[in-house]
Amino acid sequence: MGFTIGSIRERRGPRESRPGAGRRERAPLYTAVAEYTGLWGWDVVPGARTVRGGGRSRCSCGAARCPSPGAHPLAGAPGVPAGSGLGEAARVWGRVPGAALLLPVGRAFDVIEVPEAAGRRALTRLERMGLPAGPVAVTPHGRAWFLVAPGAAAGLPRLLYRMGWDDAVLDLRGLGPGDHITAPPSDLGALGPVRWLRPPDPETAERPPQARLLLGTLAYVCHREFPRG
Repeated sequence: MGFTIGSIRERRGPRESRPGAGRRERAPLYTAVAEYTGLWGWDVVPGARTVRGGGRSRCSCGAARCPSPGAHPLAGAPGVPAGSGLGEAARVWGRVPGAALLLPVGRAFDVIEVPEAAGRRALTRLERMGLPAGPVAVTPHGRAWFLVAPGAAAGLPRLLYRMGWDDAVLDLRGLGPGDHITAPPSDLGALGPVRWLRPPDPETAERPPQARLLLGTLAYVCHREFPRG
C-alpha cells in the first residue's frame, strides 16, 4: 500500500495543540512510522516501552533488571525499512501494538548528544552565523540530539583534536552504528515523550550536515557556558 504526503496527513489528522491530549484523539502510531520511512527515508524499528503495575514501572521486554527500560529494540521484532508506506507500517505495528518508535543510528545519520540547554543555545548561535543544522530532538531527561551525517561518531575524537578540544572535559558524545534513539512522539522510558526542537525536512533528512560544521559551536557552548561538573 503506497502513500503520499497528503494521505499521511489525512490519516494522522490535525496535530495535537496541547500536551496531555487523550490517547484516543491521536492518530495510529503507524502513521508516524510511515512518515519516517516514506517521507524522510529512515528505517524504524519497534522498541520496548515502559509499563506500570504494582506501583512501579518495568520494561515491556520482561527482563527483571533491564539495563535500558523502555529504550531498546524489541528482540525478534521486524523493522520497517526506509521507503515503506502505510501498509507495511501498519502490518508491522499491528504485531507490536504500543511499541516505541526507534531510529537506528549509523545508517542515514549519526547523532551528537549534548545537554538540552547547551543544544538550544548552540542552535541559536548556528542560526545567527548561517551555519547548517539538521534535525534536532530533545529528550525528557534534558538531552539534545543533533542529527548529522553518518560517520560522525567514529570521527568525533579526531575532529575534536583538530579543533583543539581534545583535552577539554565536554558533556558531549557521539552515537553511531549499533545505537538507537527514541523518535517523537514516543516516550523515552517512563520519563515522557521525545520532541523535535527542529523537525526534519526533505533536505536535512536526506543530507544531514557534516559534523565538522557544527561541532565547534557545540563544543564551545558545552565548555564555556555549560561546563561539566
